[in-house]
Amino acid sequence: MNDIRYICPICGEHLARIEKSFVCENNHSFDIARQGYVNLLPVGQKHSLRPGDDKEMLNARRNFLNSGFYEPIANSVTSKIQTLTAKQKAPVIIDVGCGEGYYTRKIADNIVGSHCVGADISKDATRMACSRGKDIEYCVATASHLPFESKSVDVITAMFSLVCEDEFARILRNGGYIVEVTAGTEHLIELKQVIYDEVFPQDKHPAPCGEKFKEISCENFSYKIDVSSDLLKSLLEMTPHIRRINPEHRRRLDSLESLSLTISYWLTVRQAKS
Repeated sequence: MNDIRYICPICGEHLARIEKSFVCENNHSFDIARQGYVNLLPVGQKHSLRPGDDKEMLNARRNFLNSGFYEPIANSVTSKIQTLTAKQKAPVIIDVGCGEGYYTRKIADNIVGSHCVGADISKDATRMACSRGKDIEYCVATASHLPFESKSVDVITAMFSLVCEDEFARILRNGGYIVEVTAGTEHLIELKQVIYDEVFPQDKHPAPCGEKFKEISCENFSYKIDVSSDLLKSLLEMTPHIRRINPEHRRRLDSLESLSLTISYWLTVRQAKS
């Protein structure tokens, strides 16, 4: 199995694991937390005291994702990665913006022999993700400053999360891949119709490739789910909509016994140019 090679987020030198810490040659040291993650997000890369999703949002996301409603998304991603890495014995896969680890766990379970690492800017997220299994490494890091050596990664996944093309191109090996999932036009449209007075038409498509990547495929998928009242609350609380909804619309949503929802997403594969 290939080992992921971390770099120091302060000076950029290689980090060597020494007992329960990662240390570079300039003696910058980063302890491995009791839960198993390592915090590689220095203060200078933070934009707030506790960046990323908070515990309430993460707990809601875990509750909803564990219901299995998004399992078709996970399956389509793992199937795509299996095809892309079919000739590799031990691909290194980084799940950037891994959140509480649902997709990271699915990827690690289905890509045999892979070395899977989850990275998220939220310390609470990586701490929670560690509970999904000690066989996956997790680190606190921002997508714009990933603590991995250049040309050391085979696949990056971005599941409804930020893509930083320059940084992704830096850490990917020549010919490596970004597997990206973004929301489709009709994604959760029925939820929006309940919680907003007016829903403006949108035509959502993945952003075009930058100069450092070429598009390999771009597919749109959709399916329907029926969500009960308790899981509707979790779904709302795991999205940015929770910060925008007014009390009247919240009461309207809470009064529903269930709601039929459209799940619509784009699955895009980009390959790093040599």
